[in-house]
Amino acid sequence: MASPRPQNWSLRPSPREDQDEEGPVDQMISRTSCMEQHYAVQEGMADHQDWMKFQSQVQTFKDCVMIFQKAWKEQLMRQAQAAALWDTEST
Repeated sequence: MASPRPQNWSLRPSPREDQDEEGPVDQMISRTSCMEQHYAVQEGMADHQDWMKFQSQVQTFKDCVMIFQKAWKEQLMRQAQAAALWDTEST
């Protein structure tokens, strides 16, 4: 039985790869402004292949995404409030 192939933990894409095709995960992360932290996690995985050895990078990425999610939620709430106010004024 052949041994399983190791996971290909790619590092930062080359400028050519980045321009040609961006996957859905990269697109989602780029909207959060957390791409540098994401790359740090990818590099940690490539270097150590053990999440426990680079937890500070993982936590930094998580914190960045959480800040984005909180801001997004607040924006949606403001939009909903403005729409409700608009509906109230229209009637």
